[in-house]
Amino acid sequence: MDLMTHSSTFLLPSIPADSGSGSSSSSSLTYALVILNQRIPRFTPLLWKHAHLRICADGGANRVFDELPHLFPHEELLAIRNRYKPDVIKGDMDSVRKEVLSFYANLGTKILDESHDQDTTDLHKCVAYIRDTTPNLEKSNLCILVAGALGGRFDHEVGNINVLCRFSTTRIILLSEDCYIQLLPSSHHHEIHIQSSVEGPHCGLIPISGPSGSTTTTGLQWDLTDTEMRFGGLISTSNIVKEDKITVKSDSDLLWTISIRKP
Repeated sequence: MDLMTHSSTFLLPSIPADSGSGSSSSSSLTYALVILNQRIPRFTPLLWKHAHLRICADGGANRVFDELPHLFPHEELLAIRNRYKPDVIKGDMDSVRKEVLSFYANLGTKILDESHDQDTTDLHKCVAYIRDTTPNLEKSNLCILVAGALGGRFDHEVGNINVLCRFSTTRIILLSEDCYIQLLPSSHHHEIHIQSSVEGPHCGLIPISGPSGSTTTTGLQWDLTDTEMRFGGLISTSNIVKEDKITVKSDSDLLWTISIRKP
């Protein structure tokens, strides 16, 4: 079974040229950023810097317009809004304000109205767009960072987690101010390289596509050894990272979540 490596170096000021994670290290990843209509994390400018493509999902454009300037209280408002111009605004356009849409359209942002599609979420639309517009990019080298994906309405959170499952072959990371979530597909064994300066120690592994008959880990305070996990039974929440490298093997798709350190 192939090995898949993971690292949150996207939370560092600069991504190391060699993160020590092998040929699939984070230094070889191409990042895209999607901003949803929830409070943006304080580190959003860092994600923006690392991303090659920045997309606002509908009302996410309001968040960039309204909230990003607060992260730069000593700078001129218009200069910040001009600097943080999304490449694309996409969605059913039921949340983005008209003046925000007009402001970014005048700066050259591409506006994609998908109001005819009410069967998929705005995040789903954005992920599909990223995949369709990067056909020459090796999909294993694509990583989509989603800011504002957690918090707010629970049904929205579940919808975002469902996008992880629907695009299970694409690296997608759901971020909030406090933690992030990603899918560990059962088709691979996984190595997670911990960036202890920015994440941890609290973490969890959650079976998302059904019961896990066997999960084995190393590097956690409470490691699992051929352990069964299921809702209504044992799931590995409130665990603690103890090593710089975590390994995970499971016969079921799992969600990996870990806390993000406050500055």
